[in-house]
Amino acid sequence: MTEQTATKAGVVSDVELTIGGMTCASCAARIEKKLNRLDGVTATVNYATEKAKVSYPTTLTTDDLVNVVEATGYTATVPSPRSNDEAASDDARGARDVEAAGWWQRLVVSTVLTVPVLAMSMVSALQFDNWQWISLTLASPVVVWGAWPFHRAAVTNARHGGATMDTLISVGVTAAWLWSLWALLFTDAGMTGMQMPFDLFPDGEASVHIYLEVAAAVTTFIIAGRYFEARAKRQSGAALRALLDMGAKDVAVLRDGSEVRIPVNQLAVGDRFVVRPGEKVATDGVVADGTSAVDASMLTGEPVPVEVGPGDAIVGATVNAGGRLVVTATRVGADTQLAQMARLVEDAQSGKAQVQRLADRVSAVFVPIVIGLSLSTLAGWLLTGHSVTAAFTAAVAVLIIACPCALGLATPTALLVGTGRGAQLGILIKGPEVLESTRVVDTIVLDKTGTVTTGRMELADVVPAAGIAPDDLLRLVGAVEDASEHPIGNAIANGASQRLGTRLPGVEAFTSTQGLGVAGVVDGHAVVAGRRGWLAQEWSQPLDPGLAEVVEAAEQEGRTVIAAGWDGAARGVLVVSDTVKPTSAQAVAELKELGLRPVLLTGDNERAARAVAADVGIDEVIAEVLPADKVAVVDQLQRQGRTVAMVGDGVNDAAALATANLGIAMGTGTDVAIEASDLTLVRGDLRAAVDAIRLSRRTLRTIKGNLFWAFAYNVAALPLAALGLLNPLIAGAAMAFSSVFVVSNSLRLRRFQAVSTTSASRPAEGLGHAASAALVKRADR
Repeated sequence: MTEQTATKAGVVSDVELTIGGMTCASCAARIEKKLNRLDGVTATVNYATEKAKVSYPTTLTTDDLVNVVEATGYTATVPSPRSNDEAASDDARGARDVEAAGWWQRLVVSTVLTVPVLAMSMVSALQFDNWQWISLTLASPVVVWGAWPFHRAAVTNARHGGATMDTLISVGVTAAWLWSLWALLFTDAGMTGMQMPFDLFPDGEASVHIYLEVAAAVTTFIIAGRYFEARAKRQSGAALRALLDMGAKDVAVLRDGSEVRIPVNQLAVGDRFVVRPGEKVATDGVVADGTSAVDASMLTGEPVPVEVGPGDAIVGATVNAGGRLVVTATRVGADTQLAQMARLVEDAQSGKAQVQRLADRVSAVFVPIVIGLSLSTLAGWLLTGHSVTAAFTAAVAVLIIACPCALGLATPTALLVGTGRGAQLGILIKGPEVLESTRVVDTIVLDKTGTVTTGRMELADVVPAAGIAPDDLLRLVGAVEDASEHPIGNAIANGASQRLGTRLPGVEAFTSTQGLGVAGVVDGHAVVAGRRGWLAQEWSQPLDPGLAEVVEAAEQEGRTVIAAGWDGAARGVLVVSDTVKPTSAQAVAELKELGLRPVLLTGDNERAARAVAADVGIDEVIAEVLPADKVAVVDQLQRQGRTVAMVGDGVNDAAALATANLGIAMGTGTDVAIEASDLTLVRGDLRAAVDAIRLSRRTLRTIKGNLFWAFAYNVAALPLAALGLLNPLIAGAAMAFSSVFVVSNSLRLRRFQAVSTTSASRPAEGLGHAASAALVKRADR
């Protein structure tokens, strides 16, 4: 898809390319560097989404950009037009499914072949006659076929003057296998009855050591890491798919006075369509006939339905919660608010710089140094008059001791254990780049509805007039509201039933006036409930001064008040509001203890936001913001030098979650918010955000510790290997020991304890796996 914009320099086109063949963040950096060298080109390449956003002058074409990418050693294609985004997204997901399946196949086959090789090489009792040839037979498919993606990537990198982890993996594995093959064919290592000795100080002339287990094991471990990475990348487009799925699939259009149901993509501007109660609004439009309450919470995040009537604007994907509406379409397809929000999420994700993996950053320097040291060792031994066997033994020892077995395990094992423990606590961590963000975050932006508050209307207070029993007010008003389909009426009816502990009586002669109130006969009383002005004007039941003060005070706090009366007089008021979660105040206090500055962000009015902020201990409030403005608020905080975490649950939060340095979604919210975030909290408890940040920081420290020791064991032994004082088998053992250390260090994360109360955290133990599976199922839908 390409778009054109006019600038002072002329016409500039924007295109989004799909990039293939990248294996690490350094690949993305290399492509980005090549594209930006073109005159007038500005490019950003995202390794996670496998896309490049490029602005280029009219002197160039998309073919020129594709050619540059292909000349760099990768593939590039121009995706389908936006109208076919859903099909293109399905194609991309299919490609990632194939990628994950390919890694899984390599992992299973390599594991089955590697286990016997390891057993025979490490256990002397299993070294029967000609065992070494069996090991060669089993290890060769692993080294050649299993490690083929690494060999291919290493060759591509070498052709363009680069070196990554793939280079060291390929060189180390190939050297170990080639040395073993040479030893088997041309030395005593291939003789029947050969036993592989264990010498702390090799004599330099021995040639009976083979390293097939090293070659096979390293390959298998790295394949496992790539498989888990491919699984994670499968869900990279789920946020946009979830947005597209929110819209209606078909619509009842009025044609010549009758309703004709057509696919929503055939709807045109100016068409009049019908929306029945419970149906989704097909597209953006203006109400032509009818009145109703529209539930826009999926888009706005706010729980109070909006009353609409003729002439009022209405947004696609919202739900009609009341009467029948006839709507005139004003915007369709890519022009709708839903499509614009999809673009917000897409742009925010594509423009979000991915933090380069720690291992890849170190390997950019480490790989060339190790290869150079190995070659220097070989040359040094030969120049000092030693045999080729002795020289090659020392050189291979250098490569083997530096071979990144533990390095390949450092991140995946800590992530597996950390994310597994997180799932038990209701926390889903999406990748290693997320963890680095938690370390530097200093500001946390909290969406109000569904995050700090429950996100649903509840009966908050009951204030009867003088001489009226509260139970009578609850029983009569709850009964008449029970017959209503309005969400506020449902909240009153449910609250009344729970407080009374009994079933509500029936209602007779029930009537409902859209947007104003309800009336009916309950236990012989003519009961009315609704807006304060409606009772006063239509029913001549004004509130007394005391009740009027209650209404004004409640409305100043942003609450909704229903006035009620029966038998010709006002009898009391019922206050309905989105209530603060009981644990929110504790969560805010714990976030402050972590050194974070909380900010309340909401589309609700200033008074309601200030009241909620005061309840939970938040000083900074940003209210009355539109969905697009939430992105601007996060961006403004970042320009002030803050590192921002964002917690939200609605579709309106999705773009802001993707823009923030760290996006945290409540798992009780929408699929879009969940998929646009970096961390997902399965529980609706805000204290889980505290646990998420603590667990992420702990996991990051574990990964850094793993990486340090993975290098430390090997680097410390490099001089010994170069001097010929370290048998390659010892090098392999040191590598294995570093792997054991890394795994053991990662397993310590299983003891991580949540700061939440024991009673709160215990139910989450059982909830985590089921909820995690449910979220994955929803994302794969």
